[in-house]
Amino acid sequence: MTNCSLPRTTRLDFVFFDAGGGHRSAANALKAVIEQQWRPWEIRLVNLQEILDPLDIFRKYTGIRMQDVYNVLLQKGWTLGSAQMTVLMHGLIRLYHSGQVRLLKDFWKQGERDLVVSLIPNFNRALRESLPATPLVTLLTDFADYPPHFWIERQDQYLICGTEKAVEQARALGHPEEHIFATSGMILRPSFYEPVTADRAVERRRLGLDPELPTGLMLFGGQGSSVMPEIARRVMARAQFIFICGRNKKLAERLRSMSTKFPKYVEEFTSEIPYYMHLSDFFIGKPGPGSISEAIAMRLPVVVERNSWTLPQERYNTEWILEKKVGVVLKSFREIDAGLGELLDAANFARFRANAAAITNRAVFEIPDILETLLQRQMR
Repeated sequence: MTNCSLPRTTRLDFVFFDAGGGHRSAANALKAVIEQQWRPWEIRLVNLQEILDPLDIFRKYTGIRMQDVYNVLLQKGWTLGSAQMTVLMHGLIRLYHSGQVRLLKDFWKQGERDLVVSLIPNFNRALRESLPATPLVTLLTDFADYPPHFWIERQDQYLICGTEKAVEQARALGHPEEHIFATSGMILRPSFYEPVTADRAVERRRLGLDPELPTGLMLFGGQGSSVMPEIARRVMARAQFIFICGRNKKLAERLRSMSTKFPKYVEEFTSEIPYYMHLSDFFIGKPGPGSISEAIAMRLPVVVERNSWTLPQERYNTEWILEKKVGVVLKSFREIDAGLGELLDAANFARFRANAAAITNRAVFEIPDILETLLQRQMR
């Protein structure tokens, strides 16, 4: 009788952290699609923060994890000087680099991996050095890199880029064409590709909204933002709003108790963003890659601001909005009423909406094929 060993399972690690929330969301969305496609892969989600906790100097001196410090800054809107903070953070990362590599090497000893996919910036050098024999794929969840040492390093790594700008940046750093893969956009949850059939007029009435008024969805990430009530106070335009406050209950209560010149509906954390976008006509928020991509997928023109408070890695996103002609970029949300006037002008709105509808983003379905290609290369 011949002993026949079963083929070894193909194992992939998706590395994420919870700074901002988009990295975990992208990892979960990609894992879900891979499972829906019945690919014979074992996917492990790896929270880098948990591995590097012993070296987290923010937690050592403040009791707050580094990723949570970032989330508090976003929630409070304390992002002025974020470019300088990034330089400081990179200095600390370099200072503790050898310790990071040591902790990561210890972690990888828990089991052999065929491919490691990084969905995070800043730590790709440490990831590469801790994986001398395993291919590293860096999947940018931003529209573009913010060099130096943010997403793209001068090292042996594969790169998955969601915009032509990011592809150009990878080439400029000397990465060979066979290491660069372009997708049609950012990763979106599979639910954004499912049709929403709810009757807009009926659902707006159910939420206490006017079925005929232009409706804006206001969303500033999973923690909300203190700027939302300020925007609400300044709106004079003939429109109404759905406010999504995430896990910020105090913000939701504040908005519910506000007297506004327009009908409104306030929601806290929800996984039904496609539903609320279906009820909306436009989007207002920070120029994050996830929220912009979700809005465009739902054919919503966007209104964002760009100024010294804008996170440096998100500044290119505002250029992309203007290049694609899918919305309005303000110098400050203090100009929100004039911005809405420009957006809701009939001719402008029709053009913005048509341009948004013309953009097709299938990245979450394209990436598994890219990973399959890389796995096959390793078998040769």
